[in-house]
Amino acid sequence: MKITRISLYKLAIPLKEPFITSLGVDTNALNVLVKIETDAGITGFGECSPYMPINGESQDTCYAVGQYFARVLIGKNPLEINDAIQLMDSIIYLNNSIKSAFDIALHDIAAQEAGVPLWKFLGGEANKEIVTDYTVSIGEPSKMAADAKWILAQGFPAIKVKLGQQGSKDIERIRAIRTAVGPAIPIRIDANQGWSVEEAITTLKALSLFDIQHCEEPISRQLYTELPRIKKESPIPIMADESCGDPYDAERLIAINACDYFNIKIGKAGGLQKAKKIVALADSAKIKMQVGAMIESRLAMSAFAHFACCSPNIVHFDFDTALMFREDPVEGGICYGKNGQIHLPSQPGLGARISEQWLAKMESIQFS
Repeated sequence: MKITRISLYKLAIPLKEPFITSLGVDTNALNVLVKIETDAGITGFGECSPYMPINGESQDTCYAVGQYFARVLIGKNPLEINDAIQLMDSIIYLNNSIKSAFDIALHDIAAQEAGVPLWKFLGGEANKEIVTDYTVSIGEPSKMAADAKWILAQGFPAIKVKLGQQGSKDIERIRAIRTAVGPAIPIRIDANQGWSVEEAITTLKALSLFDIQHCEEPISRQLYTELPRIKKESPIPIMADESCGDPYDAERLIAINACDYFNIKIGKAGGLQKAKKIVALADSAKIKMQVGAMIESRLAMSAFAHFACCSPNIVHFDFDTALMFREDPVEGGICYGKNGQIHLPSQPGLGARISEQWLAKMESIQFS
């Protein structure tokens, strides 16, 4: 099999309301789509959602770097995924977001060729229950409490709360939310690197009163060597997110006993292939995992849900951002059921594609 055509598209969709974290405010999903066609009549789709404060990439940089990859991958065998990944890595350092979009499209083709859904191609377990949480953006305590009550009313099994803007006020935010939603529903927090080391320790100790399930990335990822101390002093389990990008990051964190959980994002890791290496490391170290997302559509979110089946130690799922889009360009793919349930497509491959109507109206470039 040979790759005969590669197309890159700029996908831009407004969100229903601003998504606010300690790192900034997003009002639109500005993503890049990759479409890979083959001489066997099989087409694969991939998507990335670059985020400059986390992976140093934007829609424009992904669109530009993706053209380097497209030129060299034409004529190559799409089933030789490792070779394609090594080729992309040899062309440019990092740029993991756009690499992940190509990786997803190649896996889509390979799973279709094998005649199995992507979860099975990745060695995943059948009929795994996947249930997403839903996120409260950072803001005033009263607004965050109202948003949390809405999430509770929708039946989601857990509430994720963005924090990281002044530890003392973050305590007020969580107090207001816990008062509003009651004691039963789990609350997960994400500081997005927003606290200093001492602030993190003080804040986490104070937040232990509110039955917090875990805390993502309390401090700057550049200070990851301080995570063991925070983990030791915190009554709340620590999840590495921004500090756990690729397998090398995972190895470093394991070596220093830095955290209780990994949050794996395919766009940080550089694709499904590298993300599977993180899973293998975590499984060996007996570290539980969450699979998370940036602001992808249901296309990439489908890949993440397939991937989440590949280890019983993947126990948390953060797949809510596709629900925040004003429009949905995806045909097929995962379905969101009641109470946060995720239903995987059953056809071979990814089981998702972008509609031709959407493809026709997007800015694009093709290579053949």
